[in-house]
Amino acid sequence: MDVDLPGLGTLINVGTIVVGSLLGMAVGHRLPQRTHAVVTDILGLVTLLVAALSAMAVTDAAFVAATGSGAPVLIVLGSLLIGGIAGSLLRIETRLEALAGTIQGWLARRSRGTRTSRRPVPDAAADNGQDHTARERFIEGWLTASLLFCVGPLAILGSLSDGLGRGIDQLLLKSVLDGFAALAFASSFGVGVLLSAVSVGVVQGLVTLAGVLLGSVLPDAHIAALTATGGLMLVGIGLRLLHIKQIPVGDLLPALLVAPLLTQLVIMLR
Repeated sequence: MDVDLPGLGTLINVGTIVVGSLLGMAVGHRLPQRTHAVVTDILGLVTLLVAALSAMAVTDAAFVAATGSGAPVLIVLGSLLIGGIAGSLLRIETRLEALAGTIQGWLARRSRGTRTSRRPVPDAAADNGQDHTARERFIEGWLTASLLFCVGPLAILGSLSDGLGRGIDQLLLKSVLDGFAALAFASSFGVGVLLSAVSVGVVQGLVTLAGVLLGSVLPDAHIAALTATGGLMLVGIGLRLLHIKQIPVGDLLPALLVAPLLTQLVIMLR
């Protein structure tokens, strides 16, 4: 579908995420805890599937041709190492949790006030435990959905195509997929998934703007490096959802910036 309005694809994408999240939140509280656990496990498995498909970009022909046969894996490794070290020193995961706590806190005040009014003696320890659990669900939902929606070939290529005036077909497909995924995530994680719509709007909006201003910003090799690195980060998210390993994925976020830069450096040194 060819359109003359850059950014329309992202607006549609944000809209489907909002609608899906609201529907998921509407039905989520009616489901028993056991069902929530099953939904979370399913999301973890699907996230691992998406992660595997994204990580396979390390074998992309353009990526291999531009950097050499052995370089793509090393580029992804280097991106994660450099990004992870930088992220841990900057305490990104901790700061994200603090931000999530601030946002989630004011959202939970009314419900906490209702609970307190029903108890003659407030239990501060219980409230703190509930707040901590809610905060973890909030950051997990926001971070998981944001990564899943923002990292991938459809997010990058679709937004670039939109900015270059080549149509929004890719983003329309992504919008449908994200809408159903948001419904499933929000039924388990709640309002944090709704906030991911902001992440999608910012990330895809910036990529679309870059496409408008600079044309083809990232060559295929750089996009493949970004996609493969993001795929391994999604593996970390999947392991968290399945309660296998609590990998601090937030600390790995700088790797998404390092990957295309490191790819360019390798190309220049060849």
